[in-house]
Amino acid sequence: MSRHKNFKIIAIVGLSGAGKSSATDYLTQKGYPKVHFGSVILNALADAGMEPTLENEKSMRDKLRAEHGDDVVVRRIIDQINELAASGQHRIVADGMGSWLAYKTLKHEFPGELTTVAITAPRHLRHRRLTQRLKRPLTSAEADQRDYDEIETLGKGGVIAIADYFLQNTGGREQMQSQIDRLLHEIEF
Repeated sequence: MSRHKNFKIIAIVGLSGAGKSSATDYLTQKGYPKVHFGSVILNALADAGMEPTLENEKSMRDKLRAEHGDDVVVRRIIDQINELAASGQHRIVADGMGSWLAYKTLKHEFPGELTTVAITAPRHLRHRRLTQRLKRPLTSAEADQRDYDEIETLGKGGVIAIADYFLQNTGGREQMQSQIDRLLHEIEF
């Protein structure tokens, strides 16, 4: 369990296309370091010489869990957070925390130091964003499948439902950034 002084983590959660990466990018531009849950799987895919497709991501996630336990991703993220804390960082952004197990593990590992922020947007808007993004765009059918997998397999619905704060991302970038700034002030991040 964490024993850091004046230490806080914001975990950004939400379904694909909600705007988690945009919110995280804004926070990193403000100078906050981040850890990214998805990078654990993407790095494993790169190491294995595999393309980052939905099918390969799911296959790699299942493989890592089978070999190293269901908590493999969150354990690697905890190591990264502790490395950042050891280097003197006191405010850290965790991008894409998506499983119920990860939520419970981080709450246990960093008691009183974790704030979850759900970025939300209507399904049609999220799916439009996913089909238009430059990196790893999804078709409408793939976006549906991604939603189902994130809710049924990863338990993202529970993580979103229990979030400490909710930011609705239906306006422009400035509107989202304004909401984030108000939140940072409120939680003294």
